[in-house]
Amino acid sequence: MYRSLFPRDLFAEMDRLQREMQQAFDLSPSIRGLGRGGFPALNVGGTPQTVEIYAFAPGIDPATLEVQLDRGLLTIAGERKSLLPEDDSPSTVHIHERFAGSFRRVLTLPEDADSDAVDAKYRDGILHITIQRRASAQPRRIAIQ
Repeated sequence: MYRSLFPRDLFAEMDRLQREMQQAFDLSPSIRGLGRGGFPALNVGGTPQTVEIYAFAPGIDPATLEVQLDRGLLTIAGERKSLLPEDDSPSTVHIHERFAGSFRRVLTLPEDADSDAVDAKYRDGILHITIQRRASAQPRRIAIQ
């Protein structure tokens, strides 16, 4: 009944160009967390007692992960090996969306984070880092006399 003035391919092309521009200038985060320097994707939050960091890094050998805490900076580094065929293989890859290679993420921690009370666990592709807050920074109830 009604015809569109623009074919659907034009809108698809505009959408593709917009995504490429955002990736080129890193204007907005990607839903996959794969923006420039964005692997592994992170969730950072906390409770009054802890700072909680979740790094989503599937397919990585935990022995290759390196977590360092130095002067309030937390560094997560490692490498994910490529599962693509070797260059001399006769196979062809049509789509390659999975990140492979070395990565490094650096986070600034809050001042009340206790660098002596850090726990890191890797399970099911998720690195979970828990950092205790200093006892002096904990909320406490003051008794009124």
